[in-house]
Amino acid sequence: MPMYMLLCNFTEQGVRGIKEAPKRRAAAREKARALGIEIKASYLAMGVYDLIIHLEAKDEEAIARFALSLGAAGNLRTTTVPIFTEAQFDKIVNSLS
Repeated sequence: MPMYMLLCNFTEQGVRGIKEAPKRRAAAREKARALGIEIKASYLAMGVYDLIIHLEAKDEEAIARFALSLGAAGNLRTTTVPIFTEAQFDKIVNSLS
């Protein structure tokens, strides 16, 4: 299944309601599951991003729906990054002419 990282930043609204983050995370996991997305891991980060979420999804449309639904809730801004395993990377490199 294709893998992605969502690089997330809290909005001002998200920070104001930070104590609700565990409930929001549980709701996001349910939403992801309904869209055919598995949240493999999520991390609180320090620096450029506030949260990093590792996802596996059936397709890009599911990821787009999920990212848009997170943004529409008003607590996060997301950047979506497709990622590849080492084996996938090797296959890509070995296919170069």
